[in-house]
Amino acid sequence: MAASIDSLLEEISGVEDPIEELQSLKTALFSIPVSALRDSVSGQRLNVIFSLLNSNQREQVELCVDILERILMALSPVFVAQNYRVELQGGLTHPNETVKILALTQIGRIVEHPDAATEILSNNDILRAVIRCIGEEKMAVAKQAIRSLSKLSHSKPGLDKLFQSDLLKDMKDVMSTSDIIRYRIYELVVEISSVSPISLGYCANSSFISQLIGELTGDDVLIRATAIEMVTTLAHSQHGRQYLAQQGIMDKISNMIRGAETDPFSSLYLPGLVKFFGNLAIMDSPQQVCETYPAFQNKVFEMALDPDPVMIGVALDTLGLLGSTVEGKQVLQKTGEKFKAVLLRMSQLASSGATELRVRSLDAISQLLTLQPEQQTEDLLALTESWFHLLSNQPMDMIRNISSQPFPELHCGALRIFTAIAAQPWGQKLMISTPGFMEFVLDRSTGQTKEAKDAKFELVGSLVCSSTAAEILGSQHYIRLKTYLREGPYYVSAVASVSTEGAD
Repeated sequence: MAASIDSLLEEISGVEDPIEELQSLKTALFSIPVSALRDSVSGQRLNVIFSLLNSNQREQVELCVDILERILMALSPVFVAQNYRVELQGGLTHPNETVKILALTQIGRIVEHPDAATEILSNNDILRAVIRCIGEEKMAVAKQAIRSLSKLSHSKPGLDKLFQSDLLKDMKDVMSTSDIIRYRIYELVVEISSVSPISLGYCANSSFISQLIGELTGDDVLIRATAIEMVTTLAHSQHGRQYLAQQGIMDKISNMIRGAETDPFSSLYLPGLVKFFGNLAIMDSPQQVCETYPAFQNKVFEMALDPDPVMIGVALDTLGLLGSTVEGKQVLQKTGEKFKAVLLRMSQLASSGATELRVRSLDAISQLLTLQPEQQTEDLLALTESWFHLLSNQPMDMIRNISSQPFPELHCGALRIFTAIAAQPWGQKLMISTPGFMEFVLDRSTGQTKEAKDAKFELVGSLVCSSTAAEILGSQHYIRLKTYLREGPYYVSAVASVSTEGAD
C-alpha cells in the first residue's frame, strides 16, 4: 500500500489537472485503517498536496483537505509539528474555511502533546493567527480555534503563553471587534477557567472574568442574557462556584430576579437567571439555595403559573431538576399550598396545550415522582403518592389517556411517569387494581416507534427489578413481565398464517 500511495503522490505532482488522481489517492487512503496508514505514510513528503491547496478550484481544495486530514491523523503530533508547522501556519489564513479548520484541528492535537507543544509555544505568529481565527465570520472556524486554544490551558507553559505574553493584547484586540466576537473570547475564557482553580486564576488576573460579570448588569438586555449563560457555565465547576460566591455574584443574580418585576424586558434574561440557580441547586444543595435565595423559588412558582410559554417551559425544567433529588422534593413539599397549585398547573399542561409544553410537563412530573429503592422511606413514599393523587381524581386514567394519543413523544412521556411509580409499592398496587392496566403494560402493539418500545421496556424493567412487585402483582403477572424482559424490547411473536385454497 505504501508503494501505491507513493506512486499516486508522484502521479499527482506531474499533472496539470489532478482531480482524478487526487480522487484515487483519497480512495486508497480511506481503504485502510488509520492505524495501518501510519507505517505507509510516515516517510512521505506531503508538500505536493499542501501546494495544491493554493487553488481557486473548490473541489481540488476539498479533496486535498480530505487527504491531508486522513494522513496527518495517522502521524504523531510531534512529527506533524516538526515537519509541517509552516504549512499549518499558512492554512490559518487560507480563504477556504475547511483548510483553516484542518490547520486548527492539527494545532489542537499538537498543543495537547507535551513534546509537540513546545514547537507551537515558541511560535507567537502561529498562536496569534489562531487567536485571530476566533474573529472569523464562519462559526465553525471560530469554534475550532476556541477548542484548540482551550487545550493550551492544560499546562502551565500554555497558560503563561496565553495570559502573560503579548498574546493577551491580541486576545483583547480581537475581543474589541464586535459584541459577537467578544462573547467568543468569553466562551474561551470560561472554558479555560473551568479546567482548574489555577487556570481560573489566570483568567481572573487578566480581568476577563470581571469584565464578563460587569456585562450581567449592562444596558443591553440581549448581552445580559448571553452573559448569564456564560456565568452559569462557569458555575458548573466547584472552583467556579466558589469564585462567584466570593465575588457576590449569587446575591447579584438574586437581586436581578427581584428587580425583574419592574423591567419590561426581563422576559429576555429572566429564564437565564432561573436556570443559573436551578443548576446551582442541583450541584450544591437545593435546600441551601432555596433558603438563601427565596426570590429564586418564588419566581419558579410564579413562572409555572405564567401564561408565557417560554416562562412555563423554564419553570417546568427547573421544577423537574429540583424534584429529581430527595432534598429538592422535601424543599418543594415544605411550601405546602404553593406547590400544590403548581402541581395542578403541571397536570393541566400535561393534559392539553402545546405538545412541547406537554412533553416538558410529563418529564418534570416523572422526575418529581421518581424514587430510587434506597430512597424509599415511609415519608418519601407517602410524599410521592400524595403528589400523584394531586394530578387528577383519576391519575392512572389521565396518564393512560395521554399515552394513547397519536404523538410518540407524549406516549413516551406518559410511560416515563408509569416507570417512575412502577418502582414504588403504592404505584404497583394502583397498577394491579386498575382494570386492564397489566394487559396494557404487556401489550407490545401499543407503541410502534423504537423510542416507544424502549420506554415500554424501561417500564417493564422497573416493575421486574422491584423487590415488592412479585408479591403485589402476583406470580402470574410477574412471570409474564419477566418473559417480556427476557425477550427484549423489539420482540415480535411469530403468527402462523393459513392460506385457504381458492381465497381471494
